[in-house]
Amino acid sequence: MSKKKVGFIDFYIDEWHANNYPKWFSESSMNDKFEVALAWEEAPKEGLRPLEKWCSEMNIAPAKSMEQVIEECDALCVLAPSNPEVHERLADLPLKSGKPVYLDKPFAPDKAAALRLFEKSEKNNTPLMSSSALRWGSALQSARVEKFNAGKPTFVGARGSGRSFWEYSIHQVEMITALMGTGAKRVMQCGNSTTFHMIIEYNDERRACMTLMDGQGFQISASNGKDSVVISEMSDFFPNLIEAMLKFFETGISPIDKCETIEIASIVATGIKALEKPYTWFNID
Repeated sequence: MSKKKVGFIDFYIDEWHANNYPKWFSESSMNDKFEVALAWEEAPKEGLRPLEKWCSEMNIAPAKSMEQVIEECDALCVLAPSNPEVHERLADLPLKSGKPVYLDKPFAPDKAAALRLFEKSEKNNTPLMSSSALRWGSALQSARVEKFNAGKPTFVGARGSGRSFWEYSIHQVEMITALMGTGAKRVMQCGNSTTFHMIIEYNDERRACMTLMDGQGFQISASNGKDSVVISEMSDFFPNLIEAMLKFFETGISPIDKCETIEIASIVATGIKALEKPYTWFNID
């Protein structure tokens, strides 16, 4: 049985996700069903491998156009994980294809763009999924079912590190939303010159906080007053993400409620805006 073809569409192809996803696809439980067959980039980034060289070294065929990837592949990965501002443009044609589209994190730079992306996918009957890999940590997934399946936590705290709040806050916000669900009302930035710290207020007095500082592994804790969980090390999140992505490609059904993906984009965008005026509440759109 021939494998279904996955196509990569990227802003520039020589980036960490594109460099690692093909190997993880080949190591997944669905490696007999899917393979990365084609790749295309909008433009090479100075100092990085251009498409032809990247494809030669990755043993993946280079596409002459985005349209070729869409036409010849069964499922599409729109990547650009460091540039959410280009996602809507790069995803325009894929979301008109009717083929499953995985749009890398951060999904969109704001709520309005997130809504437009889902509107386009629904108008064209194109399945759409997006997620930070951190949602798929094994311990976090277990906690959702074993600890909080009967009710949401009343408080969640997440920590991690990264180059900037603008790019890396998505990971903590995704973890928080995986446990809290939707209903965030406002955020406040309370960090300092070395550390980002944001508080998120939800309906029913629920709250969450996230801290981004150098040298921190991703961690999360949560409580509902009765049950609590402390996850000091996130593991298996990338292999689990790949499994979820490939299952999505197979079924056309996203495992994530679109309302969560839209709210994550809203929280991150509002958090970036709140950096301009610390210790002040900013309502989430």
